[in-house]
Amino acid sequence: MLLKNTAAPLALLLAAAGAPALAQTPSFQDAPATEVDSVIVTGQRNPEDPAVVADARQRLSRTPGAVAVVSAESYEDRYALAFSDTLRAVPGVFAQRRWGEEVRLSIRGSGIGQSLHLRGVLLAQDGVPFSAPDGFGDFQELDPLVARYIEVYKSGNALRFGGAALGGAVNVLTPTGRNAPYENLLRLEVGSFETRRAHVAVARERGDWDVYAAATWSGSEGFLDHQDGDSRRLSVNAGRQFGEDREVRLIVQANEVDLDISGTQSLDDALTRPRAPQPFVRDLDFGRDINSVRVTAQTRWRLNDNLVFEGGAYVADKRLFHPVPVVLDNDYRFWGGFARLDWNGELAGLRADAFAGAYFRTGDNDSLVFLNTGGGNPGFQVGSTLQNATGADVFTEGRLFVTDRLALIAGGSWGRAERDVDNRLTPANSAERDYEWFAPRLGLLWEEPDGSQIYANVTQSVEAPSFLELVQTPVPQFVDLDVQEAWTVEIGARGQRGPFRYDIAAYRAQIDGELLNYVVIPNNPALSFNAEDTVHQGIEAGLDWRLLKGEPGRLTLRQTWTWSDFFFENDAAYGDNRLPIIPEHAYRAELKFEHPAGWFIAPSVEWTPQDIFVDYANTLKYPGYSVISLNAGLDLPGGVSVFADLRNLTGEKYVSNANAVTDARTATTNVFTPGEGRSAYLGLRYAF
Repeated sequence: MLLKNTAAPLALLLAAAGAPALAQTPSFQDAPATEVDSVIVTGQRNPEDPAVVADARQRLSRTPGAVAVVSAESYEDRYALAFSDTLRAVPGVFAQRRWGEEVRLSIRGSGIGQSLHLRGVLLAQDGVPFSAPDGFGDFQELDPLVARYIEVYKSGNALRFGGAALGGAVNVLTPTGRNAPYENLLRLEVGSFETRRAHVAVARERGDWDVYAAATWSGSEGFLDHQDGDSRRLSVNAGRQFGEDREVRLIVQANEVDLDISGTQSLDDALTRPRAPQPFVRDLDFGRDINSVRVTAQTRWRLNDNLVFEGGAYVADKRLFHPVPVVLDNDYRFWGGFARLDWNGELAGLRADAFAGAYFRTGDNDSLVFLNTGGGNPGFQVGSTLQNATGADVFTEGRLFVTDRLALIAGGSWGRAERDVDNRLTPANSAERDYEWFAPRLGLLWEEPDGSQIYANVTQSVEAPSFLELVQTPVPQFVDLDVQEAWTVEIGARGQRGPFRYDIAAYRAQIDGELLNYVVIPNNPALSFNAEDTVHQGIEAGLDWRLLKGEPGRLTLRQTWTWSDFFFENDAAYGDNRLPIIPEHAYRAELKFEHPAGWFIAPSVEWTPQDIFVDYANTLKYPGYSVISLNAGLDLPGGVSVFADLRNLTGEKYVSNANAVTDARTATTNVFTPGEGRSAYLGLRYAF
């Protein structure tokens, strides 16, 4: 059943919203202003949003499904290092830090068994894929300080990117010289664990030209003893306009990242001695060092009043030196492009709009593998492969308003994935595999004059295995894995009623061949298999409640709750067991008071009320937890702002996430990542 064990958090979130929704139907003129740091999308523009954020929210509101927009303003007064900091208020998104910028990111249970990095979510920057062409990805090169806003498209709602992944897509938009909220910015931060970060940015607009440039240097010893990190990043975004809604743009980004990896721990160590990593992690000097350059050329060109073309091409070069129990020395070369047409007008006298396009991505990974002789030093060579992946998506979606308020939506994507590995040490183990699919989509969208919406959709998602899953030593060539297919049904509502803003979605995904992973040796790549039938279902709810507004100041209660009910369905080995890792219930609340004098204070709580399974056999759990934090800030004259970000005030010792195992009674269980202890970060921003 879709509705079980949900009463308490759902009542807390929605009981207050129900009465105003029934008692009043506000007009467009009566709609209250919305704070810029809300993630909730509605069909009505919000006067307090910067224009670029308002445009993004309105564009995403055309989607008949769960989406979100996270503006840079929402985390500018916090220490934000990774998606665990920027996406924390988006219901349905599980984002918990492992080490440094490395995050376990899962949307609606995507990549649920992934023991490292990312699968099951299309990660994009400025609309072009940031993930590798085989769908695998990491986070270290993304700087949250170089983001104007972040778009989150859950499940099949990512069709605009050709995405057919179960988790959807996350798109990070870099600032431009026209939409950056400052001309010059200096940002300095210090904090616990010898954390320090400096960021400078400039934004200029001269006639038809504009440029944005930013540099960030950061370093930290990390919460764990072997978690040192140091990074240097540079971004430049230059563009020229050729009239209204016509521009070309060049984006260049460079990264130098040096990270120590703390690895995972036993449950007892994570809860009682969280700062001490496993001895072999320090002895082998686990790490991840990256040098990369990425160049993107894009255009947006209005062809006429009804038709807009967007297109772009990108190339990325990346060097990775990655000591774990083995030493990986990889050279990546990726490139690709996209083209998309957006049309709006009339069809048979009815209002309509549509988009259609294609994405292409390809690239090589020249991978050398050595034994780790200690201290991260490469020894005897045990692997030499050239891995090539190619992906292509052709997609379209259209909306037809059969009434002024009701739109019918239909679309789909055709996709193809190619995997080719050339094993230079053992040529007989070279292999290739191709996958091809079509994923359709149908939906309904009802919109009230005040911008509130009700929607429903059904979508198929398809994911091809990545190299991490296909290459499993000592199995020769590729493991025989099929694509992961799912049908997802979703219903939801979003909008505002009086002092309430709400975003609620319920979904059920019936999955065939879910790609699941489990750990054989801690901190080594996991083995993978296609499960039989599995189900991911849940409810995602967000509620912003304006408790006070006026001369005394503004008091806002922001709440998000996610119910995630993921389980096997009559599996031969695991019956109807729960799928591990993702908490069944997750609740977050922040009470923020903003004074007209320019200061604010915002206590918050993150609560996981139930223990979480770590194995498919459902024999071992890690405990739930509650973490209390406090954020405060003050605007000073002359464009200066200061803030404090105080985390885990009670010093709670907890497990933030873990890696999946098959059966904890027989498998190794050094798979737990401790949550960060009590910490404090102070920051200064000077915008002028």
